[in-house]
Amino acid sequence: MVRRIAPLAFVVCVGALAAELHVSPAGPLTTLSAARDAARKLPAAEPKRIVVHGGKYFFTEPLVLDARDSGLTIEAAPGETPVLYGGQRITGWQRDGENFWAAKIPERGGQRWHFRLLVVNDRVCRPARLPDSGYLTHASEFPVRWMGTSGGGWQRKPTEEELTTLKYRDGDLGPWLDVNSAEITIYHMWDESLARPRAIDTAARTVTLATPAGHPPGAFGVQRYVVWNVREGMHAPGQWYLDRTAGKVVYWPSPGEDMRAAEAIAPTMESIIRLEGTKDTPVKDVTLRGLALSVTDTPPVAGGFGAGKYDGAVSANYAENCRLERLVIYNTGGQGIKALNTTSMRVVNTEVRDTGAGGILLRGAAAEIADNHVYRVGLRYPSAIGIYCGGQNLNVSHNEVHDTTYTAINCGGSGHRIENNLLYRAMTELHDGAAIYFIFGKNITLRGNLVRDIPDTGGYGSSAYYIDELSEGCLVEHNVSIGVARPSHNHMAKKNTIRNNVFLFDGDMRITLPRSSEFRFENNILWAKGRIVVSNPEAIAESSGNVFCSASRQVEGAPPGTLLADPQLQVEGRRYSFAPGSPAAKLGIEPVDVSAAGRRVTIALK
Repeated sequence: MVRRIAPLAFVVCVGALAAELHVSPAGPLTTLSAARDAARKLPAAEPKRIVVHGGKYFFTEPLVLDARDSGLTIEAAPGETPVLYGGQRITGWQRDGENFWAAKIPERGGQRWHFRLLVVNDRVCRPARLPDSGYLTHASEFPVRWMGTSGGGWQRKPTEEELTTLKYRDGDLGPWLDVNSAEITIYHMWDESLARPRAIDTAARTVTLATPAGHPPGAFGVQRYVVWNVREGMHAPGQWYLDRTAGKVVYWPSPGEDMRAAEAIAPTMESIIRLEGTKDTPVKDVTLRGLALSVTDTPPVAGGFGAGKYDGAVSANYAENCRLERLVIYNTGGQGIKALNTTSMRVVNTEVRDTGAGGILLRGAAAEIADNHVYRVGLRYPSAIGIYCGGQNLNVSHNEVHDTTYTAINCGGSGHRIENNLLYRAMTELHDGAAIYFIFGKNITLRGNLVRDIPDTGGYGSSAYYIDELSEGCLVEHNVSIGVARPSHNHMAKKNTIRNNVFLFDGDMRITLPRSSEFRFENNILWAKGRIVVSNPEAIAESSGNVFCSASRQVEGAPPGTLLADPQLQVEGRRYSFAPGSPAAKLGIEPVDVSAAGRRVTIALK
């Protein structure tokens, strides 16, 4: 039956299961906030569903769900694709010189609207950049020893001046730099700092930053930086910048793009949907399903490790038994999803792509992150992580993560299972990370994962599987690494087991264990065209059944009992077995089958 509960708002009762409210651009309910308010008028114990029909929805403020909305489902109508935008259209474009078009920046809330992302015709535009590719080299130095995260960080605490001063080289910057508009990315080792300049001293060749960098410029011996959002950084069609001094947004249209007909959208918020519980009154049993979310912003501050300070298009805090299913999150400034203090949350069968920061960030207990596709993350913040999680007893399985500027999957905490993931082309820009990386981990299991094509871009390097500081009791078994020079890196860790893995590389291969101890290393296959080196083999307390095969016949540091022989691998698809009579089979090494790595299902939304 149909029951009228408010003017122009209808609720459909479907048996005794749930009450439905329908949202459509054509009405009667045209916004999710109106539907949420109508749902709150229903009896608290009654299940409620908001069905969102296809179309574009431009939000003026985030949709906030709290404990009053527990039990609510918000989902797309069958066969329809609603797209939720955390921004507004920009209109009034006029020519600005020979190649550029510009539009006046309107005011919002009595202040000029400033934003850090522009989407034109559903494509993230490339920000103006100096240099066009590569990096500038600054002259700042910070020759202080890094003691490790567990060791307290820097041997000497940086001063405020060291954190806010960048010394540039002659000819790179000058009085033309618009400090009102410019932004600077200062690269470190595993992260970067974004800051706006407060002043430039051309005589001393220094830039004073408006906010402190996360590490001093020059830390770790890294002296790279990039300048954004200045007219001098406009090199090719598809680029843009926000001229804060002149109060206009400037864009260089792509070939064939007519700005009089184009749809340009800029963000007005950092999150589109927020689940906001408290420790005492968490949000419970909320489901978001089948929605597309796009266009969010970030503040001009350093994001820290994993760009973790930036919010998500979907944001959650103190949420229990909530479900994020079949979402498509794309063209965002920050994270795709950021969920903190969660219990039994599921993020499944979701696509996150083209994000300024990371894909999925989740901390909590007993969560499931499965069958997701995360790619092209870190477009603005290269420290971004594909799936960044922590807490207790998380299941991170059957995800496909690729084209990440830093780590594909990072976990901290205890009791996690990271299984059957397909990971490739991670670590394309920063250093000291891996396809799968965890720090301070306890009793974490990595099993059945397939990692391939992880480049080494220098610095502290990159790996396939990385066990970092104070990690203990972890198991890495039945995984495959292809095309990774350092498949296993282990730093300041102890009492972990690396067992029955297959590592293949078309060059020199390294297994590294600096400042580690009491490892078990058994039944692993290492095959390389070049030499194979195990550094600090003294960290391996127990070793047996390993087979190393170097086509160049160069092996250094092999642990005791290692057999130097051809394992006679047989590869069928993603199954790695051994020919009859193989020395590996005689040692009891089991075949490794990673056929299940990657997504089992794909989303319906596009």
